Amino acid sequence: MQRMLPTLRQLRYLKLLADHGSFSRAAEAAHVTQPTLSAGIQELERILGPALVDRNRSGVILTAAGAEVVARAGSILAQAEDLVREAQGAGEPLGGRFRLGVIPTIAPFLLPTALPVLRSKFPKLRLFIREDLTHRLLADVRTGALDAALVALPYDTAGLECAHVDDDELMAALPNGHPLGRSERVAPQWLQNEEMILLEDGHCLRDHALTACGLAAPRHARDEGFAATSLATLVQMVGSGLGVSFLPAMAVKAGLADAAQITVRPLDADHPSREIAIAWRAGSTRAAEGGLLAEVFREA
Repeated sequence: MQRMLPTLRQLRYLKLLADHGSFSRAAEAAHVTQPTLSAGIQELERILGPALVDRNRSGVILTAAGAEVVARAGSILAQAEDLVREAQGAGEPLGGRFRLGVIPTIAPFLLPTALPVLRSKFPKLRLFIREDLTHRLLADVRTGALDAALVALPYDTAGLECAHVDDDELMAALPNGHPLGRSERVAPQWLQNEEMILLEDGHCLRDHALTACGLAAPRHARDEGFAATSLATLVQMVGSGLGVSFLPAMAVKAGLADAAQITVRPLDADHPSREIAIAWRAGSTRAAEGGLLAEVFREA
């Protein structure tokens, strides 16, 4: 006797229910009636065996089995969507929708030059861009919520494939008139005893700068929250004389430091840089397109 298998529609209903927390909102997101969605979930439970959701007055709670099914359903639905997109765009890479994540320390500096090139080379591309921190972007790439992400390495890329874009040099940022600004290059150890301003936890540039320079996180940045929420804020803090920091060369070339009262110097260290790369889910049908994006970003 052939065993019945869940349908993609049933799995999608369960994932929407998990995302929205109620049958009514999930049904609205699925563009079906609530009884239709409820019947789909019940049929899925009959096929799989265990109860997947606990229904009560306070809302909907996934059972342990339901949570496991949702976790696997995300990958199955992403692969199915990949299959449809590949079939529809066969022979025409980057000819439809592509969802790209970009971290905040790259987006404002690389995208303005890269996007016009993308538009020129791939006029049918419908690019959707989401700016967020690395850990959230890569989590969404793994589940298929994003097709790829433009990130900085090193970072945990388990389950992903990557294409190199560029090496982005890290540079010392000092207030104008700072004694270290008299040197053509700044040794990282000279900064260890300075008031150091870094991006807040969650920004990988913070760890890249410290690791590349062999420095420990300053006590005040770790314990007292003395950090910046963006590179623009960080530049203003350095320019106001509050401390020293690091800036990626792509931001300096884009003019981020031009209007601030700061001095930028190369670091006297071995390979003080981060790697810019495109990452996509291992085995994804968007792999070739990820490689094409990397080529365009390299040209930009």
